[in-house]
Amino acid sequence: MALAATTRVLDGNAANIAATLCQKLDQPNSDRGPIVFLITDDISERESLKLLVTGQGWEIQMFESAREFLARPRPLVPSCLILARSLRDLNGLEEQKQIARERTEVPIVVISRHGDIPTLVEAMRAGAFDFLVRPFGDETLLVGIRATLERSCLALQREMELRDLRNCYASLSLRERQVMALVVTSLLNKQVGGELSISEITVKAHRRHVMRKMKANSLTDLVRMAVKLGPGRKAIHLGAKAFATESFKDSGLSSYARAEAKCWHTLGTQTSEKCP
Repeated sequence: MALAATTRVLDGNAANIAATLCQKLDQPNSDRGPIVFLITDDISERESLKLLVTGQGWEIQMFESAREFLARPRPLVPSCLILARSLRDLNGLEEQKQIARERTEVPIVVISRHGDIPTLVEAMRAGAFDFLVRPFGDETLLVGIRATLERSCLALQREMELRDLRNCYASLSLRERQVMALVVTSLLNKQVGGELSISEITVKAHRRHVMRKMKANSLTDLVRMAVKLGPGRKAIHLGAKAFATESFKDSGLSSYARAEAKCWHTLGTQTSEKCP
């Protein structure tokens, strides 16, 4: 049942995926809603937090160690992790760093009996989204969980949108990718045809296919998509390096790669994403 639900989510478009995931935050009892993970070796704490979390309609999954948690498959729903730190947990900080590296989509709420400044700073540097010092009220923890689930929802939304975009790009033929790379640099169809040694009519046909396959409503949409895809495309990366060395024209790159370099240089500075 869960597998079927997962398949339906992955087969949908990014907008529907995002709407479905975020809607589940308001309807926690729906199928495959948010998951709250808990790592603690304290049995009494485990039971009390289980009652608190399930009382909100959220699913809870409990683990005794970071290794056990990391062995679990990545969730495809909004989630967060409550990490209980104790004096017995000598490797707690290193384990938290490992979780933050390997599960970037899962925000971490650290709970501890020690609220000194050095401990707080260490936890935040190790990737904690929030840090709570025991004892604390139930509502304080619930507020923190809600905030992390909303953050997780947004991160998952971006991931699904990028996955959908990459799938669309993968459906393009080599020629369609070449046309797209040139079109987003504002070249006219005739100019694109000249660069690729094909007719203007052929360029128009490829351009229509690109717009349809990429689900772009306008050239502006296509340009934004090219920017999002840019960091993961080797040709753009190499072209950007050539441009950065101020030897763009004499770099020896093909006209196709030079056009991609121009696109990345012009548009890459307008996004928070950076070349790898």
